[in-house]
Amino acid sequence: MCAITGIFHRDADASIPMDLLAQINDSQSHRGPDQQGIHIEPGIGLAHRRLSIIDLSGGIQPLFNEDNSVVVVYNGEIYNYQQLACTLKESGHRFRTHSDTEVIVHAWEEWGSACVDRFRGMFAFALWDRKRQILFLARDRLGIKPLHYAWLADGSLIFASELKALALHPALARQIDPKAVEDYFAFGYVPEPRTIFRNVRKLPAGHHLTVRRQVPRPFPVRYWDVPFDTVSGDGASADPDTVGAELIERLREAVRMRLIAEVPLGAFLSGGVDSSAVVAMMALNSIPASGSIGSDSASVNTCSISFGDPTFNEASYASRVAQLYGTAHRAEQLEIDQFDLIDRLAASYDEPYADSSALPTYLVCQLARQQVTVALSGDGGDENLAGYKRYQWHDNEERLRRLMPLSARRALFGPLGRAYPAFVGAPRFLRAKATFQYLGRDCIEGYFNIISVMNDDMRANLYTDAFKRELQGYRAIEVMRRHAANCPSDHPLSLIQYLDMKTYLVDDILTKVDRASMAHGLEVRVPILDHELVEWMASLPPRLKLYGGEGKYLLKRALEPYLPRDLLYRPKMGFAVPLAGWFRGPLRDRVRDALLGPLLGETGLFRRDYLMHLLKSHEGGRLDYSASLWSLLMFEAFLKQELGGPNVSAKAA
Repeated sequence: MCAITGIFHRDADASIPMDLLAQINDSQSHRGPDQQGIHIEPGIGLAHRRLSIIDLSGGIQPLFNEDNSVVVVYNGEIYNYQQLACTLKESGHRFRTHSDTEVIVHAWEEWGSACVDRFRGMFAFALWDRKRQILFLARDRLGIKPLHYAWLADGSLIFASELKALALHPALARQIDPKAVEDYFAFGYVPEPRTIFRNVRKLPAGHHLTVRRQVPRPFPVRYWDVPFDTVSGDGASADPDTVGAELIERLREAVRMRLIAEVPLGAFLSGGVDSSAVVAMMALNSIPASGSIGSDSASVNTCSISFGDPTFNEASYASRVAQLYGTAHRAEQLEIDQFDLIDRLAASYDEPYADSSALPTYLVCQLARQQVTVALSGDGGDENLAGYKRYQWHDNEERLRRLMPLSARRALFGPLGRAYPAFVGAPRFLRAKATFQYLGRDCIEGYFNIISVMNDDMRANLYTDAFKRELQGYRAIEVMRRHAANCPSDHPLSLIQYLDMKTYLVDDILTKVDRASMAHGLEVRVPILDHELVEWMASLPPRLKLYGGEGKYLLKRALEPYLPRDLLYRPKMGFAVPLAGWFRGPLRDRVRDALLGPLLGETGLFRRDYLMHLLKSHEGGRLDYSASLWSLLMFEAFLKQELGGPNVSAKAA
């Protein structure tokens, strides 16, 4: 992996400050510790930090075409670059390296902005075409690699892989965006295209941006979307065994493409279904056609971390998969009590980020980097094949909601849900408030309520009246409604999978892995998010994904010849940490100091009495507010990081 950055000025004769560009570039050195490069000409400067993976002696960036009129800086891997290079050579293009980077400049010359349609991989790049006077920014289809940008008051455009790099530009006003705050406390992250800062944006996944001088600021253009069918149907005629065999072949191909590297390569092995499937496919790809499972597969390196608390420990399952395939496995037991990581995480993520699994992810990346430079992960399986338990919860709610039209449900159950008292901890027959509430919601409201870190009522109690006025009626559910309007399917399961791919996958899961891995100079590849595989999985009938209450039904069934049944069909654990106990024990004082200290108070965003309510209710053991407390703790840690720099306003403005 790598880091890119650049400064583009509308004035073609403007000088680009070398020292500033170098400083911004160096702030991302953790992403590319091996090499660096800068190109400056009037009106534009491009910079790059490189983690060498392919063509170690070549591929140095910025990289040019034959006549030096096109130059690119690039972060990612294009796995079909060899095939593309052959096609481009047949069209007369001359190559000076064996890197995937050079394919980009020649593909641009040949196909223009449509070049991104040819790339199979993960990427974020910036390309300058001097003859056409065009700056072209692009991000991969699923958003595996990040790209941030901002327009400055003088018309300049700055961009970088990470937000921290842009924050170094003295002309960037770092004012907190009130809508981003509302989004954060609903989702636990800031969904694209927003960032925590009002003037900075993320280039959305599957989009590109074409910038020309003397032309008004352009909008990003979408070039790809998850192609769910308009009406998915129930797939009654689909044979699970036939489709499952095709799934294995497609997954095996996606894994095989990601085994190209000139540095040590391995995989994360948590013991869950997805990572175990990837490791199985890696091992199978190293076996001759006439070979057998477990033979000649010692070249597969795997690593995992385990926890002393058995509630969060999947180590035994990881060990069984490693033994089955004869991998070179490395495991360490870690007590996740390294609370100094909280501030380190805030520095890595650059904006508030409340997924507590970032802690073990950071540590497993640290462990993996001791052994390999490239690691494959199983991310994406849950979103593509309906593996989350919440999909089943939502499906159950939808079955009830479909019994009555929405207008009738809103009229009947909406008032009941508001009026009925909340009997937390009471017998089930007295807890009708939640039932009335979900019956009075539409599909999107119902799912939004399931995934929210803090629900609508909690956020209404959390915010001060002054901050509510700043929001001007904005609610985070608008993010999901915006994406839902573009969903090409009317099936309830496909809809929420689509919503997760547009929000949770890109801004939580992939952001978590990118920042944690890049903090250690580790490249992570995600074969389940191969876009051709994603397109095929999106076309599958929903009943092959969630069937009889079993998520990832097709994948688990297809993996039965390759993995133990008790691993495939055990309850999902996830990469969780024991937050509830921490906040009543070793982190009690830390979270109290954060919530009741001066930083959160001075923002004017939060009601102190409600913060006290959250603390006391959780500490007393009556309620589990650990997710809410963690989101507030990480917001405070973000403020601590940001207030150490220039030009930042802790207040929403």
